Amino acid sequence: MRILFVGNSFTSRNNLPGLIKGLASARGIEVEHKLISAGGASLRQHLNAGKALEAIAGGGFDTVVLQEQSTLPIKSPARFRDSAHDFDAAITAAGARTALYLTWAGRNAPETQQALTDAYGGAAAELGAALIPVGLVWERFLATHDAPVLHDADNSHPALAGSYLAACVFLIALLQEDPVGIDVPVKGLDPDTSALLRQAAWDICTELAAG
Repeated sequence: MRILFVGNSFTSRNNLPGLIKGLASARGIEVEHKLISAGGASLRQHLNAGKALEAIAGGGFDTVVLQEQSTLPIKSPARFRDSAHDFDAAITAAGARTALYLTWAGRNAPETQQALTDAYGGAAAELGAALIPVGLVWERFLATHDAPVLHDADNSHPALAGSYLAACVFLIALLQEDPVGIDVPVKGLDPDTSALLRQAAWDICTELAAG
């Protein structure tokens, strides 16, 4: 699976693509990945910069994962939708598939998750894109677990546990694989915490799929 990630620090922090690669490898799937990231960048900024479109047009990717600036789908869902449509047109023309990385609400503003979910879910439905429901899984996990902490100290970015939970969701939603039982060590996470996150990702994704 050849994946291009387009986003910002919500994707690059804790090397999310590398975490996904490690989980996939344990299930016998080789993931090759490229990351185009800029701090705080929106999808429109990536479109205007041209680097992502150039990489997409060059071909060689099976999936392109799009991650919007963390609050833009809340503040301007129409702008997010337009950018996603423009990217999807280029991705489809290159013979790849679009995946939308649904991110999470800030720790101090959990009520904004619904707006994020609506924006990403609506865009995915319009485009026929894969939806990676990380924010929804975070929301349900946080409702029942006090630890591990998913947000970093700034209450916005992911802590390592948050990125690992996100990687598990990618494994399930994008690669259709079960993370439960994978015992590849992750530096900075103890085995019990890793196991808890893998099981939670599977249980919550199963609940979401059931409706």
